[in-house]
Amino acid sequence: MHGAILLIELGAIILGLGVLGALALRVGISPIPLYLIAGLAFGTGGFYPLATSEDFIKVGAEIGVILLLLTLGLEYNADELMTSLKSNARGGLMDLVLNAAPGAIAALLLGWGPVAAVAMAGVTYATSSGITAKVLSDLGWIGNRETPVVLSLLVFEDLTMAFYLPVLTAVLSGASLLSGAVTVGIALAAVTVVLVVALRYGRFIEAFVSSPNSEVLLLKVVGLALLVAGIAAELQVSSAVGAFLVGIAVSGELAHDTRELLMPLRDMFAAVFFVFFGLQTDPAAIWPVAGLALLLAVISMGTKLATGVYAARRAGIAKAGQARAGIAMIPRGEFNIVIAGLAVGAGAHPDLGPLAAAYVLILAAFGPLAARLLQPLIGYFTRTREVIADPG
Repeated sequence: MHGAILLIELGAIILGLGVLGALALRVGISPIPLYLIAGLAFGTGGFYPLATSEDFIKVGAEIGVILLLLTLGLEYNADELMTSLKSNARGGLMDLVLNAAPGAIAALLLGWGPVAAVAMAGVTYATSSGITAKVLSDLGWIGNRETPVVLSLLVFEDLTMAFYLPVLTAVLSGASLLSGAVTVGIALAAVTVVLVVALRYGRFIEAFVSSPNSEVLLLKVVGLALLVAGIAAELQVSSAVGAFLVGIAVSGELAHDTRELLMPLRDMFAAVFFVFFGLQTDPAAIWPVAGLALLLAVISMGTKLATGVYAARRAGIAKAGQARAGIAMIPRGEFNIVIAGLAVGAGAHPDLGPLAAAYVLILAAFGPLAARLLQPLIGYFTRTREVIADPG
């Protein structure tokens, strides 16, 4: 009976996602907000909480993020990554300062204390790599000149998280300075190893996964990405970083073939990720902090837009590309909820969880919508400027 209910729930969820996706295509919007609303409807406090499939969906959601970042990594090679990271270091630092500050200041003003302030800094800082990757793909922005700038900022954030998460864990647990330093050292060593292997020995990875058979190629690439992501997560490093760097290590024709194979699988698991995100949020807990979450979200939209525009301008990208870079950085998602969960589980202020959930839900839904709705306006103003500059 348990297995039958699991299959019924999963079948209904996936079929429902297909219907919502078709509706989004017909209306001309991103399906992500609809997926999030579906998760709210069937999560805790929703119309019909799921009975047996939530654990399965949680695993599927983790796979969705990994596949999103894996396919994003396949678009670029190691040299492009390093060049972009070096040239956008200032943008990454600006991103850190501008976007960690609102959360930390809000927690201190609310009287939640310094530990909650450290957690809220992470909640408002990190862009959702998964949602941004989906937006870039859905809107056809992958090949744009500003996309490497966005990716470098995302990687900078993920690498910063490799420092931040061990520090946060140590602060939340009240660990000693020595214990915290050891945890951070392990995380840094793990990041270094993954970077060196991906950037210097990518040709060996390509030789290992390469196969003339599409089934074998798919199994090898997905298996390697999951393995590296899992090891990275176990060492307190973002699993997204691990998956992204596996994609970076594969280049050329092999990368193209792998992308083609991964697309349907990626899109299905990505949809599951957005549903799971909604499942984690109790609608009843959101309303008391909705106003504060909206204010914090509006501030964060401005700081992320400023970050994207600044980094893209430094790269010599035109105003339309600067606007797209800023918009792409708006969504929050998986990292932010994980950080809030760690803080609440360690006994931080009880309102921190609902505030973070409401804040992330607003930006996870608004980010893709803003990108979709503003794209025609960006194109219109760009064409208008071109006509004014060259009326003939």
